[in-house]
Amino acid sequence: MRIAIFSDIHGNLAGLDACLADLQTQGGADTIVGAGDYCLDGPKPKKVLQRLEEVGAQCIRGNTDRYIAEPQTEHFEEPESTQISWQQKELGEKWIGWLRALPFSLRFGEPGDQLLVVHANPKTDDEHLWPDAGDDELKRLIGKEAATVIAFGHLHLPYSRIWHGKLLVNVASAGLPKDGDPRAGYAILTQRSAGWEVKHRRVAFDVKKVATQLSDCGIPDAAEHINVLRRHRYKRLRTIIP
Repeated sequence: MRIAIFSDIHGNLAGLDACLADLQTQGGADTIVGAGDYCLDGPKPKKVLQRLEEVGAQCIRGNTDRYIAEPQTEHFEEPESTQISWQQKELGEKWIGWLRALPFSLRFGEPGDQLLVVHANPKTDDEHLWPDAGDDELKRLIGKEAATVIAFGHLHLPYSRIWHGKLLVNVASAGLPKDGDPRAGYAILTQRSAGWEVKHRRVAFDVKKVATQLSDCGIPDAAEHINVLRRHRYKRLRTIIP
């Protein structure tokens, strides 16, 4: 079984399409999985969802998908509420309903050697699993989860880590990387007789083109979105990733 996982596309159709094209050079996958956060912050939210539907992706819901589909679950101030309203208008009720119906998680494989796909962690859709998370934090967020492999996004940077015999895989962001590398990222997980194998992929996309789309699409605070796209890093990583 070979599964390609795309997360945190954030309305970046160019990034998603670049990753899908790269997947074909890698031999494709039995299943394509979307791990959440498909729309908010990007210029092409509806087209991203349409593309995922076209390729037959199985999808779960991320925290920003929940914000769009169920805004009453959070208290938003300006400019967040304006951003969400713009995304809702761009998507229309059909796709808002599609986001609302997505499950929290997906499982692949039989018990004893199972892959669990979530957006952020097995307990919530909005708390990061940092690569240097301590034992107490991982116990709280993973708990007694039985899956052999836990794949997730939300953090926008790739890593793999073994913790208490489990393989933890952050599949990075297919649309808004934040580790200092401007390339989009995704992961391919393959189930073999000895267990699951993970391959992280990084793929260049036309950042200038996406910046132009942001400038032209009417999204609120376009300049800030362009700045985030071009900066592609977390502030706290400045001293960790040169």
